[in-house]
Amino acid sequence: MKPYRSLLFVPGHKRSWIDKALASEADAIIIDLEDSVPEADKALARANARDALSVHTGDKGVLIRPNALDTVHFGADIAETTHANLTGFLLPKLFSRDDVVRFDALVTAAEIAHGISRGTVELIPSLETAASISKVDEILAGPRVGGVMAAAAKDADVSREVGFSWTAEGTETLYLRSKVVLAARAAGLRSIVLGLWQEVSNLEGLRRFAAANHGLGYTGQVLIHPTHAPVANESYGLSPAMRDYYQGLVEAFDDGQSRGHGAVSYRGDHIDLAHANHARQALAFAGSN
Repeated sequence: MKPYRSLLFVPGHKRSWIDKALASEADAIIIDLEDSVPEADKALARANARDALSVHTGDKGVLIRPNALDTVHFGADIAETTHANLTGFLLPKLFSRDDVVRFDALVTAAEIAHGISRGTVELIPSLETAASISKVDEILAGPRVGGVMAAAAKDADVSREVGFSWTAEGTETLYLRSKVVLAARAAGLRSIVLGLWQEVSNLEGLRRFAAANHGLGYTGQVLIHPTHAPVANESYGLSPAMRDYYQGLVEAFDDGQSRGHGAVSYRGDHIDLAHANHARQALAFAGSN
């Protein structure tokens, strides 16, 4: 999965909200069939998700969060909403790689039933249990895994599971967040997202939170309000100044290499192949958004 800077949650039983989310500035949306959908509206949420996918055009990513494996809904969620236009399923409340394998089997069966090429739909583990974070390496080695979401929200499942007291500075989750980034990079994943900032009107707080996590290695963030998308896009993207810097760095290195130099000076910095490769990756990621 390509690295989306902003992924906007929307409750699946609100059909008009799905359309508004698709029209937002978010790089991708997550149609939720789980916690934000009342029990009586689960079937409606699945129908809305399927309908939205059937008419979806453009390059905005569309993910679906199904219900967890300990519910009665997960089978119908996968069977009814697997679609050629679906980017992937955001998997909730995982405990081990076995849970990823179970979802993989369901998605494979759904792809066959809907005439979709096997492997079209990716799986994105959402790490919101202590067990899943402790077993992150094996979970990310599971089938179909195309990205990962680390949960670090205030008073949510992960804070209850782990037992930390949330702060905006994030000292209490620094180890958890860092562990996920390292495991994701080791697994070769390009999309490493964090969730989420809950203070809807505090955009400056969101900006600081996003900037800190981008600096830690995260490529994007899960959001709960459309007004958060521009802030996330800016924080997790490349500023014009940084894009210009990286483009110039690559050009300077390539020019030096053509003249037989393995390292050159660029804007006062000593740069070599490692710096050029870092710049190329940053430009490639930014160009895909």
